[in-house]
Amino acid sequence: MPTFYTRLLDDPRFTRELVGHFRLFVSGSAPLLAETHVEFEARTGHRILERYGMTETNMNTSNPYDGERRAGTVGPPLPGVSLRVVDPETGALLPQGEIGMIELTGPNVCQGYWSMPDKTAEAFRSDGYFITGALGRIDDDGYVQIVGRGKDLVISGGFNIYPKEVELLLDEQPGVLESAVIGAPHADLGEGVVAVLVPRAGVTLDTEAIAAAIGDGLARFKQPRRYYVVDELPRNTMGKVQKNLLRERFADAFAR
Repeated sequence: MPTFYTRLLDDPRFTRELVGHFRLFVSGSAPLLAETHVEFEARTGHRILERYGMTETNMNTSNPYDGERRAGTVGPPLPGVSLRVVDPETGALLPQGEIGMIELTGPNVCQGYWSMPDKTAEAFRSDGYFITGALGRIDDDGYVQIVGRGKDLVISGGFNIYPKEVELLLDEQPGVLESAVIGAPHADLGEGVVAVLVPRAGVTLDTEAIAAAIGDGLARFKQPRRYYVVDELPRNTMGKVQKNLLRERFADAFAR
């Protein structure tokens, strides 16, 4: 999982010579930051092979073993898997490159949830496509990029904000190890954007400078209105960030 790679990169003993006999590094379970992918290659000479799967579907997509392993993507669909991106509300197919709900079908997908017909009916479209709950886009070369979970979408003042877009900019800032963007209740906007940052070892983050740095590259309504610095992000046993816990922790970010 990505956490392994970020922690290895934090250790100066982790060098190109140390992993010279390794053949392949694979990442899954949670999104791998493009920055981590690039930094890992610079340190070791290896390009991490990232892929995407779910308990209900096994493996769905993968960067190629022989071919371009593209940072920030989980590669194209595996043979036999049909993947599409649709409007989460209507189910209408979206143009290539637009962000929407990822749905898929194939022999890898489960038949349903055991003894839970209602949940099964909610999870599948009438044409058999499984609704993954993941938001993403497909680029012109067929590579899939995951931008977050549907439940993590922030709606502020009627505008949809995809946390991953903001997190990518935050992660590029000097001294930032990783970030998580969430929505917190806001009396005027419905939800306000909140950024939770983890600093690199020994670094004190200047949140005002970070806010100014991302200002030019991000629409105003997408910019975080509150910044918090924490030692680490809460994760489950699979290494995925538990944004529900962050939403609980910072629920009063905009309280009057």
